[in-house]
Amino acid sequence: MASQQLDEFEQFAIDVILDRRKGKRASLLRFVLWILSGVFRRIVTFRLWLFSKRILKSRSPGALVISIGNLTVGGTGKTPVVEKLARTLRDAGRNVAILSRGYKAKKPPLLRRLQRKWLGLERRKTRVVHDGERLLLDSRFAGDEPFMLARSLSNVVVLVDKDRVRAALEAVQFFGCDTLLLDDGMQYATLRRRIEICLIDRQAPFGNEYLLPRGTLREPPENLKRANYIFITKSDDADNHLLIERIRRYNRTAGIIQCTHKALHLKNLYTGEELPLEWLRGKHIGALSGIARPESFEEKLTNLGSLMHVTARFADHHMFSEKELTEFMARCERRDLDAVVTTEKDSVRFPHRQPASDVPVLFLRVEIDILGGQEVWDDLIHRICNPPPVRLPELVLT
Repeated sequence: MASQQLDEFEQFAIDVILDRRKGKRASLLRFVLWILSGVFRRIVTFRLWLFSKRILKSRSPGALVISIGNLTVGGTGKTPVVEKLARTLRDAGRNVAILSRGYKAKKPPLLRRLQRKWLGLERRKTRVVHDGERLLLDSRFAGDEPFMLARSLSNVVVLVDKDRVRAALEAVQFFGCDTLLLDDGMQYATLRRRIEICLIDRQAPFGNEYLLPRGTLREPPENLKRANYIFITKSDDADNHLLIERIRRYNRTAGIIQCTHKALHLKNLYTGEELPLEWLRGKHIGALSGIARPESFEEKLTNLGSLMHVTARFADHHMFSEKELTEFMARCERRDLDAVVTTEKDSVRFPHRQPASDVPVLFLRVEIDILGGQEVWDDLIHRICNPPPVRLPELVLT
């Protein structure tokens, strides 16, 4: 019940921020959030100034660190980019680790947390989702995105820890990794990086132009100047020249790559059966999702030729219960639909037990497809795989 109320409040706050809610209460809340966003801007600016002056110091783990992040909260399609980069670097001979904070991963039991925090009886440990050979944790304890990456990639280490300096040190010292991908790392200045990659969703490049909590920006747009490479995601052959002009006002030198999320195939969540995308054409479906921008996913299904009759949207990273899935499946059965379709990211948060229904549950498998800037991508890979011979200081894990 508490989890459901939290999701409902989160969805209400998102609706207020994105101006979907009207009325005096929503307007008053937006005004309060606007004032708080001014405070947040000053905090962000001051913190970055402290790092720039080395009053606060970042640490190097003794390996090449690539940060993949964004200026906005959620919805840029970061996970497929991380997957493509990790796979390409692995195939090029790099020993890769992905470092994630494991957002909304299940916490250890309360007693264990108290032992760590107050009694110091047990050292907090980095969670090993994949050790390069085996998948060791499920999505509840890993978090949906780290689990999805670990399930899709082989011979890539995936670690989860809020303290990603500690995770980086473990990746280097215990797993021998030489290339660390800092997932969602643009604001994590504590870990020193060689390359900064920033993702921008062309459908909402800078959110609603306000900083948190009034908007979805984590940093002002001018902070794009820190990026070495900028990915414009969800381009879908769109004309991005106006967006690129704006990007160039903030950053004249970063390499720009335009890409889209290309659908590969459908996969049955419970049987593993793969279906071609052509199967969707003319099919009557229900769409179920818990992501930041569900409209993008639903539009993709429609463009693939499906006929969407029922939709259900939950908060980003929502952990689906058996009751929620059963109720949605019942709605689809009453409409005599051909399938329920969800995202791959959502599929890892579905109940393990298959619901008693004749309607199949499918997820859409996607990958990043580069539409423009292939030479920039090639330069990025070459730069990582052939770094200059700089000796980085060794740190000892304590």
